[in-house]
Amino acid sequence: MDFLHNFLVFLHILGAAMIVGIWISRIKNPTVMPGQFHAALLQLLTGILLVGMNEMGDGDINYAKIAVKLTITVVVTVLAFIGQRKYKKDQPVSRTLANGVGILAVVNIAVATMW
Repeated sequence: MDFLHNFLVFLHILGAAMIVGIWISRIKNPTVMPGQFHAALLQLLTGILLVGMNEMGDGDINYAKIAVKLTITVVVTVLAFIGQRKYKKDQPVSRTLANGVGILAVVNIAVATMW
């Protein structure tokens, strides 16, 4: 069970790194890449699984923190979905949308590490 938990944490962190890494690499000409949407889905899924595993075990869960992180993750996922659809259709992706995905992902990392 420890291996599964650690693997899910690894995938969760990897998803955050992908979102932020792609955003930083495109900072001069911000857009939303399809990989950011997939990484947001990865974060959402692994986050839900991690909370579920903690519920099954004897882990102490901070529900307020989980609610804030889930809300931010859903917003990032929706923004990334909208952005990647525009990108695939060769439509312009606004700087606000692209930067929103990256900045909210950074905020989510901050909540995870500092709360």
